[in-house]
Amino acid sequence: MSTTITVSKLSEILRSSVPAIAVSFADQVPEDDLERARREGLDVFELRIDRYTSSDREHVLTEVQRFEGLPTIATIRTADEGGQWAGSDEERLDLLRAVLPHVDGIDIELASIEVLLKVIPVAKSLGKVVIISNHNFEATPPMEDLEEMARRAKELGADFVKLSAMANSFEDLRTLAAFTITNAELGLIVIAMGQHGTASRVFFPALGSRLTYAYSQAWPVSGQLTYEETFRELRLYYPGFNEKKIIELEILENV
Repeated sequence: MSTTITVSKLSEILRSSVPAIAVSFADQVPEDDLERARREGLDVFELRIDRYTSSDREHVLTEVQRFEGLPTIATIRTADEGGQWAGSDEERLDLLRAVLPHVDGIDIELASIEVLLKVIPVAKSLGKVVIISNHNFEATPPMEDLEEMARRAKELGADFVKLSAMANSFEDLRTLAAFTITNAELGLIVIAMGQHGTASRVFFPALGSRLTYAYSQAWPVSGQLTYEETFRELRLYYPGFNEKKIIELEILENV
């Protein structure tokens, strides 16, 4: 019997020319906060499983299923790239396989090659979005290194490539901007961290980056804006985003 694969909400969002905002969530999110995020028009919910209070399979599945029906990315970020995962690769792989049927996509580090090779075929068979990412909290790599990372990620099966780097100067910001413009057809999510990188949160979508990240209540990344600030800025600078939100918020008000 064949399996029917449908286009996920996340895939539609990331392939659209309209900017989108993602916010990360740990577990035990109060229901009121989750409902507010829905009603405020949040585009993508990143489920940061590495920050859950327990990595027990049943606990993780229960928490993930609270977001059923919403555009979701499951992420179990390693400590080397800013996460809090303390378990083994095998444990991480088991959790990713368990949550895949309940999310729209996964985000895995380019450096986690053994996990990538085992989980990507499963994700593809289920029609899930695969984001392969790299995070550099010290500096912005040269253009040729950025392009090499993007090439490797695509060869491994990435639908979208997320590259996040510390911008220590406006020159770094320009490097990331030029990389985004030149390679936008690859399906990029590009973020500049740090004070010099804050502008990327608002303006890189205009250059071809498919998703920007904001924070709601906890653990912002350096240079990140709040969800409310990001939402307001995108509505100001992107007519398509503003029109989409007017329609979405009107629908939600009538539900």
